[in-house]
Amino acid sequence: MSKNNKFLAMWDNMGLECLFDITDLDHELMLSTLKGQEFRTPFNLSMMMLRAQVNNQRHYEIYTFETDASVCEKQIEFMFKHNPQGIVDLIREQGNKIYSDTVKKKPVIV
Repeated sequence: MSKNNKFLAMWDNMGLECLFDITDLDHELMLSTLKGQEFRTPFNLSMMMLRAQVNNQRHYEIYTFETDASVCEKQIEFMFKHNPQGIVDLIREQGNKIYSDTVKKKPVIV
């Protein structure tokens, strides 16, 4: 049985800003704790959220999501480059929202 890959993604109305593979973070945290070492993530979520809030004109979104084990970072970056709306809609539907400042458009004709 293969495990799923987990990712943290941040994008705005200009495209993908950053993507992190967070599949093994729990394992790395446990090993660091057992060794008595300080554990640091490869990203700073607080700074990412601050950036999103300060630059609200860019309508940032931050999500975590899982993919099949066969999907890697390069494939997700490819999807963001060639079909950004498709991958964003999929992540919004199946991912876990951490932060979102999307533009909500009201229907023009009711």
